[in-house]
Amino acid sequence: MASFDSIRQQARAMVNSAKGGGGLSAAQSGPIELDLTDPVIRLQDVHLTMPGKSMPVNILRGVNLEVKRGETLAVVGPSGSGKTSLMMIMAGLERPTSGSVTVAGMDMVGANEDRLALFRQRAMGIVFQQFHLIPTMTALENVLVPLELLGRDNARERASELLARVGLDRRFDHFPSQLSGGEQQRVALARAFAAEPPILLADEPTGNLDLDTGTLVIEQLSDLQQQHNTTLVLITHNVHLANACERKVIIQDGMLFDSAAAEAMYEAA
Repeated sequence: MASFDSIRQQARAMVNSAKGGGGLSAAQSGPIELDLTDPVIRLQDVHLTMPGKSMPVNILRGVNLEVKRGETLAVVGPSGSGKTSLMMIMAGLERPTSGSVTVAGMDMVGANEDRLALFRQRAMGIVFQQFHLIPTMTALENVLVPLELLGRDNARERASELLARVGLDRRFDHFPSQLSGGEQQRVALARAFAAEPPILLADEPTGNLDLDTGTLVIEQLSDLQQQHNTTLVLITHNVHLANACERKVIIQDGMLFDSAAAEAMYEAA
């Protein structure tokens, strides 16, 4: 297991990398200020078009969406409907072809990559289907990273507490390769909530898990969301997971439909 100072140094290097080399303007390099007034997430007429073999492919077509602070929203739809692309645009990991995206007061379209990286450190936790843990770090070290990036004094205590909350108090020193899929996803959950972000984006968090393990992860995700009043946007095609959210929207062929349409679809399923 790496020393605490070593993790701190690695985290600091990541921060310096995010800040350096870009020649930021004064507007781009100022402090990150979060605006958590409603709607905390707003997408207006968002289009995403990607090049195809014979012609451009329309991934998202005129998406409009507002999400309130503390709300839990499920975005449901079949594979290939644009769900993950929508989440990537909310996170600033994909640029829309046109339209506006504002998250916690940040213009996600106009900000540069360095600015977006610093914004995500403060405002967002992201949970991916594939976990994306750092393989050379233990479970505890993985959860420590976002806390060290923010310079939290109680980083080790906070990381240990979160791992215990998700039932991994005996797995602190285990590397990802020594953990089951369900345990890795619970580490990813603990990491996503470590810095107490006001917004959490989760892309098919139970997609690679068996039913029992997936149910446990859902329960722990719900517990953590309620404890922190986190705004949760959940990308899923899982009926039970979608029904655990306060509101559902459906995405089909790149277009977003309201919760009434989502309810009709899932009641018929």
